Amino acid sequence: MTNPVHLLLSADRADAPGFLMKALGQRYVQYVNRSYRRSGTLWEGRYRSCPTQEETYLLACRRYIELNPLRAEMVAHPAEYRWSSYRANAQGEFNTLLKRHPLYEALGADMAERQRAYREIFRYQLDQGLVDEIRHATNGNYALGNEHFAAQISSALGRRAFPGKSGRPCKTVACP
Repeated sequence: MTNPVHLLLSADRADAPGFLMKALGQRYVQYVNRSYRRSGTLWEGRYRSCPTQEETYLLACRRYIELNPLRAEMVAHPAEYRWSSYRANAQGEFNTLLKRHPLYEALGADMAERQRAYREIFRYQLDQGLVDEIRHATNGNYALGNEHFAAQISSALGRRAFPGKSGRPCKTVACP
């Protein structure tokens, strides 16, 4: 994409994505600033993320990310976008940066079957409601999943991981 960078990470620790982004922000920005004799920040704003319920949303998030260049009308097919993982997942192109997720492995008994199944889930665009749900969760740093998953994430993080109700809280017992 011309502006955003989308990463789908599976971490072994809750704080790992944050540490990755901090290290990337520090090291890469220093490299770019030195290389191009510039100063200041490189990225606009902070990174945004959302814990994702694997069983329900992992493949949907992959589709969301890998179909973004199509939605932006940058390419006609996900394989045409240079920075996409689509070619590795759907066509078997080797990529040292990627590790196959167990849900990807479950798409088929062998690589050819997995790649065929992966290509099949890209035959159609994502439903706009799902696109909006992914964006809302990411922009709000909310859990992307069902209510039980959001409650689990809230408990693990010690904070609310789902959208709150707008407005001021009621002061009386008779509130709706």
